[in-house]
Amino acid sequence: MLTLTDSHCHIFKEYYDNVDNIISNARSNCVNKMIVNATNQDNFLEVMNLSKKYKEVYAAIGFQPEDLNSDTEKHLNEIEEYISEIVAIGEIGLDYYNEFSPRDLQIFIFEKEMELAERYNKPVIIHTRDAFDDTLNIIKKYPSVKGVIHCFTGSLIEANEYIKLGYKLGIGGIVTFKKSSLIDVVREIGIENIVLETDSPYLAPTPKRGKANEPSYLFFTAKFLSEKLNVSLEELSNATENNIKQIFDI
Repeated sequence: MLTLTDSHCHIFKEYYDNVDNIISNARSNCVNKMIVNATNQDNFLEVMNLSKKYKEVYAAIGFQPEDLNSDTEKHLNEIEEYISEIVAIGEIGLDYYNEFSPRDLQIFIFEKEMELAERYNKPVIIHTRDAFDDTLNIIKKYPSVKGVIHCFTGSLIEANEYIKLGYKLGIGGIVTFKKSSLIDVVREIGIENIVLETDSPYLAPTPKRGKANEPSYLFFTAKFLSEKLNVSLEELSNATENNIKQIFDI
């Protein structure tokens, strides 16, 4: 039976009127596991409650770089409060494209979260945009920490640098976009180095582009990859599920 894991989504009530339907839709489309990523202290508890209510949902909590402020450091201890119940620290990282938060604050919080991951032997889920050099330099400081580079859209050179450090690359709906060259990178690195994700409610894949994304749409990304890489859906599923198990304790 085909099994898929959405390694990165945001199933929050602010985005969806009926979460029960979203979970049911996912099940109906072979998505049997979902890692829901919190982005700041305001949705930590919501993510934890989802993971307790639905057996398909696993929690990851962290501070997305776009959501940082002067009070963020005070809330870092909240990650530790949930550490035994989460499968990863995420979504964390650096974003120099929007720069909603100062770079020095982003770096400071990112390193603190990497320290927590190292201390508690947890994988990380990393958001990085226009910040390759700093992201790479920081993760090199924590060689025992492994994880996923979420929503990867970089070059083959960047992909190989992350892979050398033991990271998997999160591939989502962008790979299906007509103007995207991401499929060429995936073809070079192979399915043994990727995991699948939606980043719901964002970046819905073709043919759902322009609509609110949801975990069930992961099937369209999987189907696209299967066709473009000339592998069966079962082979893709087996490989990406194995990769999930290498990173996450689920």
